[in-house]
Formats: sequence, structure tokens, C-alpha cells
Amino acid sequence: MAYLDTRLFIDGSWQDAADGRTIGVRNPATGEEIGRVAHATRADLDRALEAAQRGFEVWRDFTPAARSRIMREAARLLRERADAVARLLTQEQGKPLVEAKGETLAAAEIIEWFAEEGFRVYGRMVPHRTNPSVRQMVVKDPVGPVAAFTPWNFPINQVVRKISAGLASGCSMIVKAPEETPASPAELIRAFQDAGLPEGVLGLVFGDPAEISEYLIASPIIRKITFTGSTPVGKLLAGQAGRHMKRVSMELGGHAPVIVCADADIDLAVRTVGAAKFRNAGQVCISPTRFLVHDSVKERFAEALAALAQGITVGDGLAEGTQMGPLANERRLSAMEEFQVDAVARGARLMAGGARIGEAGNFWAPTVLADVPLDARLFNDEPFGPVAGIRGFATLEEAIAEANRLSFGLAGYAFTGSLANVDLLTRRVEVGMLWVNTSAASSAELPFGGIKDSGYGTEGGPEAMDNYLNTRSVVVANG
Repeated sequence: MAYLDTRLFIDGSWQDAADGRTIGVRNPATGEEIGRVAHATRADLDRALEAAQRGFEVWRDFTPAARSRIMREAARLLRERADAVARLLTQEQGKPLVEAKGETLAAAEIIEWFAEEGFRVYGRMVPHRTNPSVRQMVVKDPVGPVAAFTPWNFPINQVVRKISAGLASGCSMIVKAPEETPASPAELIRAFQDAGLPEGVLGLVFGDPAEISEYLIASPIIRKITFTGSTPVGKLLAGQAGRHMKRVSMELGGHAPVIVCADADIDLAVRTVGAAKFRNAGQVCISPTRFLVHDSVKERFAEALAALAQGITVGDGLAEGTQMGPLANERRLSAMEEFQVDAVARGARLMAGGARIGEAGNFWAPTVLADVPLDARLFNDEPFGPVAGIRGFATLEEAIAEANRLSFGLAGYAFTGSLANVDLLTRRVEVGMLWVNTSAASSAELPFGGIKDSGYGTEGGPEAMDNYLNTRSVVVANG
């Protein structure tokens, strides 16, 4: 599948922006423009909103079985097209082709899971206290048209989590996908179109993020907002939604701690978090970033992680054997350098990487820094790149305190052979998702989301559908 220009999807058809405006899309591995994406105007947004309202009025009356059939067909089409879609994703986002295909296939699984979960949106009957002929019902209805805002790091995954739960609940949706990576989410939407989704149920727009979010959130048609992205932007959008009493779910930034206890399997820990750290060049919201390692095994862990980093093959995601691709843009290169220079100036030791690779593309060598002080930027601001910072600890309580020090609470990791340690970690580490002695596995059936400044609501498991449903009580008396 050749990389083509991406258009808006409004009321069941692909179309240019009303004024014909477009934005360039660049391949982060080469820096070259590979296509254009339509830039929506307010007239386009108005048409998308009107279509979403009409689509909702149709889709809400589809039975769960009818919705499921269409969703399962969309999943089948996406799986059938996975190779071609993955190539588009890699060209615009940079991640290795194997990761891009994995993201595409995982999206099909998410769609299928929610297609079946839609059958289990149940109400309940509540006996009346005094009159057995009175019927008291609790009913669940779709909340209405939804505006979804998604980032560039997982251009299919972040969209599919939202639309799968929303569609299974009976909502219509307008997706504002990232301008940097427009083609792959467009192919996801196309799969639903080709599966027979009614017109207006799904819309796709691109353009100025601030303008689109402000306009859609203020519209009386939109009844819920869902956003994945940075904490500052999430707070801004939540504030806008609050002024209009719109329901909100947020999956925001993280700064995931990794606690490696003295009794941990060090080889397992290095393999597991090493793979997670450099996946998608570290541009993952749940990427491990703050490595807290017991003093007795700290040096061994640091040397092993550095060796792993040095052995990673970095290059164009389409090239055979590439294990880590480029960063999304040149700004991320500058950010990696700033994190490293600051840490070293404060006393950290550079163990691996620490430099840009080549002159073309946005490649940064997998980097490991040891003995990072707590006042370094790396231990306070999310790096969102292939930079790992390590520091020691003496007691598990000390490590947990550091893990909880920041306002983030998205993901965390731990390695230990002690059930007592597992119990303490489970009860005390303040994150929405904790993986102990294993890699992150964000399957459709598990909640996916954070606490504290990392957001609220979830995008996995049956709990995800609660975000798209109104719960109401209806009491009926005879005559």
C-alpha cells in the first residue's frame, strides 16, 4: 500500500477540507515529506457534528448483536490488511515494522473483545419496598456523541481503545487523530466503513489541535470527551469540558518507576524492562523511566542494562533487523540531549548511548545513565524517549516513597522473589497499573489507565464501557 494523502472522513465519505488546506506528513527516519493530510475548517467540524448526531440516533437503536456483527467484520478486515497498514504506520511514525504490525493485530483483538462485551451491558431490577407490583429498573444508555483526541505514538492503538468501547456502548464518535501520523488511523476507520458502519457513526478530522478541541468540546452535540496525551493538555481539556458539564476520561502522562529488589532475578529484570524501555524508542506512556535498584545489585543491573542498550540495532523501521526506530521529530532529539546533559552535570554516569546517530532522521542511541540524583530533570520530568536513569536504594520502603514522590500514577514495575515484598508493593505503589516480575501486558480485558495526575477512567476491561454509558433509574407503577 503506497503512502497516500489522508482526507477527512465525515458522514460516511472521504473528503478534502472545505478550503482545500493540507498539512505535510514527514517520515521521521528520513525527514522527507511523504504525504499530506487535510486540515479541517470550522465548516468541516460543523458537518462532522451534525453527522455524529444523526449517526447516534441510528446507532443507539442497533441491538448489541447488530453492533457486534459490524465490529467483528471491521476486525476481520483490519487483520486481513495488517501488513499494508503496518507499512503506513512505520513510514509516518517510525517504529519497527514488527511493532507496527503487532499494534495493528492487537487493534483487531481489541475490537473483537468489545464487540462481545457489548452483550453484557446489563441493567437490573430492584424490588420495591412496599408494593410488589411496582417495577423499579436501573437502565444503561449510551451517553451520546463523543469527541476523542489521540496522540501520535500509537496512532492505531490509542484510537481503537476509544472507538471500540464507545461503539459497543452505542455512541457515535468524532476522532481527532494526530496530524503527524494520519494514514494508519484512517485505515482503521476505513475498516469500519467497509464493514458496514452506518453513516455518521464515526468521523475523522485533522487540523489545529487547540482549535478543534475547543470547538468540539463546546458543542452541545458532544456529550463526552476522551483524551490521551500530556498531563498539561489533559488538564486544559478537562477544564473546558467541566465548563460545559461534559463527561471526561483521561489517559495522561506517566513517569513509571521500576523497583528492583535485592532478591530479584536480575537477568529477568534486565530483559523485561530493557525491552519495554526501548520499545517505540521510549515513546510509550507506560515506558519504564525511573529505575530504582537495591544498592547490593545496582552496579550489576546497570552494567547489564547498558550492555543490552549497546546491542540494540537502531535504524529505519522498514529495514530488516531494526529493533528501534527514530524519535518522532527533531524536538525529541533536543529533549534527549537536554535530559542527558542535565543529569551528567549533576553527577550521573553515562553508561551507554548518549548521542544522536547520523545526520538524517531523528535517531538517538539507546541511553543508560547511572547514579542519577533526585534533582535531575530525568527523575522529575517524563523523558518520553530512549533514556533510562538508575539510582540505588537501601530499603523497599525508601524505594516505594520515591516511586510515589511524583504526581504521576500511570504505570509501575517491580522485581522480587518475596511474597511479602509483592504484598507491600501491591498495597503501597500508587499507580493504575503495576507489573511484578513480568512485562507490561495491556490486554483488552484489563483496565488501562492511571491515577493522580495521570488521569482518570480506564480504556480496558468492562469498566471502560462505563465511561460511555448513562445509568438511570425508571420506576413504573401499575395504573
